[in-house]
Amino acid sequence: MWKDQVLSEPVVPYEERRRRIEADPLPENIGAQSWRHYPLHEQPARSPRLMTRKSHPILSMTVSRIGLGLLSLLIVTLVIFSSVELLPGSYATAILGQNATPEAVAAMEEQLGLNRPLPIRYVEWLGNAAMGDLGTSFSGRPVMAVIGPRLQNTLILASITAAIAVPLAIGVGIFCARYRGRLADRFLSTSTLAAISVPEFLVAYVVMVVLAVQLKWLPSMAGIRASMDFGEQLYRMILPILTLLLVILAHMARNTRAAILSVMSSPYVEMARLKGQPEGRVVMREALPNAIGPIASVVALNLAYLISGVVVVEVVFVYPGVGQAMIDAVRNRDIAVIQACALIFSAAYIGFNLIADIISIVSNPRLLHPR
Repeated sequence: MWKDQVLSEPVVPYEERRRRIEADPLPENIGAQSWRHYPLHEQPARSPRLMTRKSHPILSMTVSRIGLGLLSLLIVTLVIFSSVELLPGSYATAILGQNATPEAVAAMEEQLGLNRPLPIRYVEWLGNAAMGDLGTSFSGRPVMAVIGPRLQNTLILASITAAIAVPLAIGVGIFCARYRGRLADRFLSTSTLAAISVPEFLVAYVVMVVLAVQLKWLPSMAGIRASMDFGEQLYRMILPILTLLLVILAHMARNTRAAILSVMSSPYVEMARLKGQPEGRVVMREALPNAIGPIASVVALNLAYLISGVVVVEVVFVYPGVGQAMIDAVRNRDIAVIQACALIFSAAYIGFNLIADIISIVSNPRLLHPR
């Protein structure tokens, strides 16, 4: 039936065709079937506007994702600033004490700029933060001087944990997908499910009780100082690293296994098996490259957790990181430090999700053309 429709379509002369294209250079308004009546060397060139609109889709998608990420960060800054303002208590009273007179409290609020309208303070804080100035702590020191060493400690802890967890989790996920349904897969799947179900603070306390209190192999507190050499710092960081490993390793391994197994039922994987390729080669050469997108997403989420979700682990082990600095700032009502720590956590989370989104798009070009 459709062949009769195509053949019954009148053939438009080439000159008429060219006149129509010059009048409206976009081919969308011309019947798609009419293009079949001309040889390739006689078909008119496509419009430059259309070529420009369709060129560099990955770059266009990347720019749009970056724009959405910046918009999300802007909304987060508004939420952060508003939430800090809603904290109970007076910051001036927290500094001066409960016995301070109303005149002294008013003078302190004027000195700190807390008596100005909220929108003006938000715009000034946002502009200064965009320039790298996160303000001054209530202690009189710049915020970056307060949280700079703490941020370095958090990045060291997160980097060591990620360097161990990411390749190990991907390897465990590939192994479970390769030997699906066997005893090793069942044991690892059950173990990772149990590890995911336990909250990180409980894992931290169990690890501390077993390895530090009962066996006395490791120190229970992870207090490190700049005067220590790296070996001693690493020795004191073993318990926090082990806790974070148990938390994120299970999540990444299970998602890696699920991503690979979802690809294993694809036609090209079945074709590779029919050609007689070994199962391990099929997993590594056919399934794994096509599962990079979901794996990159879960890895990025866990890396963001290592930056923004280590507050509990740092508090349990008294590790001098950004999370511990934020808890101390909340206790002392230090607005500038609270806002800076929350902004760092939010920027890290949005940034890693943006990277995962771009990797997913590059690894799967079908995402460039959403339905």
